[in-house]
This record gives sequence, structure tokens and C-alpha cells, in this order.
Amino acid sequence: MNSSAVEFLNVYKKFRKGERNDSLRDLIPYLSKKAFLKSKGDKLGEKDFWAVKNVSFQLKKGEALGIIGPNGAGKSTILKLLSGILRPNKGEIRIHGRLSALIEVGAGFHPDLTGRENIYLNGAILGMRKEEIRNRFDEIVEFSGISEFIDTPVKRYSSGMYARLGFSIAAHVDPEILLIDEVLSVGDFSFQLKCLKRIQEVIENGTTVIFISHNLPSVITLCPKSILMNKGEIHKYDDSKYVSRFYYKIYSTTRRAAEEEYFALKDMELFSSNGVLSTSFRPGEWAKLKMTIESKIQIDNLVMSFYLKRNDGMVVFDASSDVNGSRFFSFHANRSQEIELGFRVNLPEGTYFVGINLFDPDKGFYLYVDEGMEFYVIAPKTNGYAYIDLKW
Repeated sequence: MNSSAVEFLNVYKKFRKGERNDSLRDLIPYLSKKAFLKSKGDKLGEKDFWAVKNVSFQLKKGEALGIIGPNGAGKSTILKLLSGILRPNKGEIRIHGRLSALIEVGAGFHPDLTGRENIYLNGAILGMRKEEIRNRFDEIVEFSGISEFIDTPVKRYSSGMYARLGFSIAAHVDPEILLIDEVLSVGDFSFQLKCLKRIQEVIENGTTVIFISHNLPSVITLCPKSILMNKGEIHKYDDSKYVSRFYYKIYSTTRRAAEEEYFALKDMELFSSNGVLSTSFRPGEWAKLKMTIESKIQIDNLVMSFYLKRNDGMVVFDASSDVNGSRFFSFHANRSQEIELGFRVNLPEGTYFVGINLFDPDKGFYLYVDEGMEFYVIAPKTNGYAYIDLKW
């Protein structure tokens, strides 16, 4: 018996520059035109480019995979290939099980039909039988939170109501394989949390899930492993926290504008409030960062930025000396300078990294240290991104 749910093997997909294929209405004329044109296989024409290039991955039944990356990286194209909306130019895709794709929330809604009628229409498009829709109807309406307007034509709905109903239908399809493309960007915050919880329940019930999102904390929560896509190719395929951290690091590196080999970080250490060298702190403690920077040039009025990152790469704090302290730094040629910086560690338990930069707002970076050192916070269990002192 095959334990694989999805096999995506050495897949290539090309598009022509100027063609848009980011929604269903864009795809209809594209597919119609393709029906009358002969494919050139794996050869690129003058205006062609690879939207997906030699991409491979496999998922076993019940696994969840995240796909992240910048816009235009090929993420949505992969989901359209998996769902059968697009066909690959080269490679093989095997799907083992009933598949449902939530690629465009509300795709298939008829504006003149009521919410009630669109539940039946959209449910059928997503592969549900009429009896299934009837049995799930009350759950769908309750989840959407728009029961008061269920007999109103959906053209009267706000965008948030439209998105709520679209996700509610898709979330109750109960497929064996579910493809999700950036649905957590719709609706208000409370509904996004509700969507996240529902996706988690679907995964826990054994559904195979492929989840595309720019919301990296959600990807980390839902998917043990992730793929980082860029320019149609896989850059990383690993543990979601590691892949997310790598993505943040690559993104932050692109901000380096005019860095030269003018500076060198010779030393960086953390000390506790009583002056003891330490890499472990408790929330509320003061830490002192000491660093030695060597300069090869004479330069004045540089700004220093200081930031902290979680072990998944998310920046939890970022400040610069010009805004937070009206402080600028000057350096002498061929001399080292020691700089100290104190901060209170109001962070929940976890692993963090210290980053510092020296830059001229007009000329760019002169020193860029993304992960200068690692430290740990030991704390009672809390939720969120900050640690706040409480007195009950």
C-alpha cells in the first residue's frame, strides 16, 4: 500500500513574460490559448521564464508542508500544478487521495446568488456531494459567523464576509489532501485565529496539508517542515524554524547597500547586571553588550542599529541610535573602539540572537553583523512575543 499522498518529481513549468496567472479569471484565457498552441517542451523562448524549475518533494499521508518565499517565487504555481489547474512542461505529479484546493477564497461564488445558494454551489465545486453539504450546512454557517445574512446575495457582502464564507465552506470539505494558499490574510484578526485553529484540527485528523503563507509564525505552528522557494527553485527544504530563519536572514541581507571592508567586529560578549559573563538570562534582568570594533578609516556620524531575533529568524526588537538616544558614532583610522549597550531582557523563554549594524543613512552599511551571538531566556510559560511584569 502506497504511504505517499503527494509526489512532486522534477517538475518544470514555464510562463511567458507579460502573462498573468495569479487568479482563476487570468487562467481561463491562458488555458484557452494553450489549447491551440504547441508546447516547446523544456525549451525557453525569448520571452519565456521558468516559474517552477526542477522542483521535487514528497509527502506521506497525514504530513503538513509549508511553502514560503517572496512574491513571484513559484509558490502559487506549485499549488495550481498540484490541483490540476496547470500542467507541467516537464516532470511528474502523483496525487494519492481526494484533493481539495483553497487557492482563491470564494472562487466560484455567483454574485447574484445568496450565501445559502453559494454554499451548495461552491461546495460542489470543491468536490462535496449534495448530501454532504446538507449535513454540514449548519456547521459552515456557524463557523462563518454570518448567519444573519445567509439569505442575502453575496454581491451585498463586504470583502470580510465574502472571505469568511469562502473559507468556512473549504474548511468543511474534509479531503484527504488539502492545498491552502495564503488564506490567513483574509478577514479580521479573530477570524484569522479561528482559521488557524481549524487548519490545525484538519492536520491533527490526518489530512495531508500543503500550506502557502507569508505569515511565517503560522507556517512554523502548522508545519514541521517547509520549503523556501525563490525564482522558481527550492533554496531550502528543512525544519520550518530553520527555513524561516534562513529566509529572514536572506531578506535582511538584501538591505546592505554600500558595505565595504572598512570595519571588523573583533569581539562581542554579554554580561549580567553584576558584570558576570553570561549567555543565560531571566525576564526583567538587565544585560550589557560589549563589543570591540576596528576601523580602517576615519569617519564620523555613523548610526548604530541593535536588534534581537528569535531562533526562527523573526526580529522581535529593532532600534537605532539616532532615533532611540540621539547618538552617533565616530571612528579613527586603524584603531579599535569598545562600545557598551545595556538592555532589559523582557522576552519569553527561548533562544535569541543579537545583531548590530553601523550605517550612514545616505550611503548605506559599513558594518553588518546579522547574528553576532546567541543567548537564552529562561522564563515561566507565557504566550506572545514579549514578557511583561505582572502584579495580580
